Amino acid sequence: MGKKTKKPGKGKEKTERKTAKAEEKRARRESKKLSPEDDIDAILLSIQKEEAKKKEVHIDENVPAPSPRSNCTLSINPLKETELVLYGGEFYNGSKTFVYGDLYRYDVEKMEWKLVSSPNSPPPRSAHQAVAWKNYLYIFGGEFTSPNQERFHHYKDFWMLDLKTNQWEQLNLKGCPSPRSGHRMVLYKHKIIVFGGFYDTLREVRYHNDLYIFDLDEFKWQEIKPKLGSMWPSARSGFQFFMYQDQIFLYGGYSKEVSSDKNSSEKGIVHSDVWSLDPRTWEWNKVKKSGMPPGARAGFSMCVHKKRALLFGGVVDMEMKDDVMMSLFLNELYGFQLDNHRWYPLELRKEKSTKVKLKRNSELEPDGPDSNDKINIEAEASGVDDRDQISEYDEEADDEENNINEMSQNMVANMQIDDGGSIKSAAKPQQSKSKLNFQSSVSPEIVKPCGRINSCMVVGKDTLYVYGGMMEVKDQEITLDDLYSLNLSKLDEWKCIIPASESEWVEASEDEDEDEDEDEDDSEEMGEPGSYGEETDDDDDDAEASNDGAGSLQMGDAVAFVRGEGKNLRRKEKRARIEQIRANLGLSDSQRTPMIGCHLFPFAAWRILEGFLQTY
Repeated sequence: MGKKTKKPGKGKEKTERKTAKAEEKRARRESKKLSPEDDIDAILLSIQKEEAKKKEVHIDENVPAPSPRSNCTLSINPLKETELVLYGGEFYNGSKTFVYGDLYRYDVEKMEWKLVSSPNSPPPRSAHQAVAWKNYLYIFGGEFTSPNQERFHHYKDFWMLDLKTNQWEQLNLKGCPSPRSGHRMVLYKHKIIVFGGFYDTLREVRYHNDLYIFDLDEFKWQEIKPKLGSMWPSARSGFQFFMYQDQIFLYGGYSKEVSSDKNSSEKGIVHSDVWSLDPRTWEWNKVKKSGMPPGARAGFSMCVHKKRALLFGGVVDMEMKDDVMMSLFLNELYGFQLDNHRWYPLELRKEKSTKVKLKRNSELEPDGPDSNDKINIEAEASGVDDRDQISEYDEEADDEENNINEMSQNMVANMQIDDGGSIKSAAKPQQSKSKLNFQSSVSPEIVKPCGRINSCMVVGKDTLYVYGGMMEVKDQEITLDDLYSLNLSKLDEWKCIIPASESEWVEASEDEDEDEDEDEDDSEEMGEPGSYGEETDDDDDDAEASNDGAGSLQMGDAVAFVRGEGKNLRRKEKRARIEQIRANLGLSDSQRTPMIGCHLFPFAAWRILEGFLQTY
């Protein structure tokens, strides 16, 4: 068969159309480059001029709560433990990014906000760090993002806020760390310790693992360099840094590395290792995981209360079929015992009066001797103490399992799964000899912060405070402005001090979508960073990797994931995700069929999960 010939002029017309389209794209991108919204130098200069107009400190009393934001800092006022100091942060509405430089002070007893405006204030920033010492708040680094997210500016300035006078002062000192954001700072005696972070130039992202010390008495910076052959954590950002006695702990974080494939593309690594730093010798040691550690995650928050560190939130990226990535935002609370290095999940204590009753009312013999039979299961939670957190958690888990076993015997006996995956009852209603009414004195709606990342978390007067952060709903980023508290002495309930307000979201226009596609194409060509959370680190041993490996999914997470996303799935997608969750949970078809004499708890749990799936 002969080769078809092209009509004269057709190739030329096609080339001209492509050239014109490319020129149009180039012109549009050039106009974006010259946009005033992306000229960071001009924006920061304008802000500086406005700051120069301020002549004195002005405090607005009892103002509305701050606008939604993430990547801000929240600190306990060392002069008043019932006051929180909030600074900076960022907000993205789907079209523009807003970076803040405002300073708020919140009285937790009066439940009132103050807005402080001072001359010579730092320029707006997010992903910075703050440390309070004596009557001062110290702030270092951070980043400023242009509204269109086309330009980034990383800071290396160091600021000091006098909490008595609300006056700012910039500390221009030699030997400070390079510009960065996503780093962490911790206070040890009279020293501020800075580690890690990253620097983004759009074409290149550099992650740091350098260690700097600032002496608050001598006002001097010092870089601590690793000794030959010594252990040292890898470069990362977004980790957590916390102190206990003469040990400083580092946990988790995120970084990227160039893969070994032909394209030399970058892949993300979610770290889950734990390190301890001795501030007397500046030696690092790796801490072996023990207890029940959380799975690898990014964007979590941590703070210290007495002998334990508390971890909340984070996100897990799960790769589904057809290279689809799904993000699961977590609201779990974990504890890390600082003296013996053991992890454990922190559960709220049940009230002593809590009773779960299963009433069995006979239908065939309503007046018979069995008509008043009742099964009462009392689930009284004993106090959770730091010394035996794990053993008491196991006891509560056993009680919970016993309760579920009682119900699962009835569930499994009366349910079967057809070929289509649907759950049907194997017994007709009129054939049932008894009816189970599940009654509980526990409130059906438990107050608890939703899953999120990049929130603020501090402890003051035995109370944990969680503020703000970000989560995703479908394709929208929801920035939060809620404030929750938890009494760490009682561990009985979360209290919502400030509920979340409605978040504004602006859908991107077609031109913006095209530009984003072009940027993605360009990033692939230039090897720029892609999405994060693609892999977990393999620094831990095989036993730890089995617990924290990439794509791992717990039963509770799976239910939350399905309930949050299931309404928008087609039937085929549902089945695909069921199979994916099945694989992650290690539940084969044979494992879903109970054998004689085996334990029914896992089968009941799996059927409950499928019940959630079929509901949506």
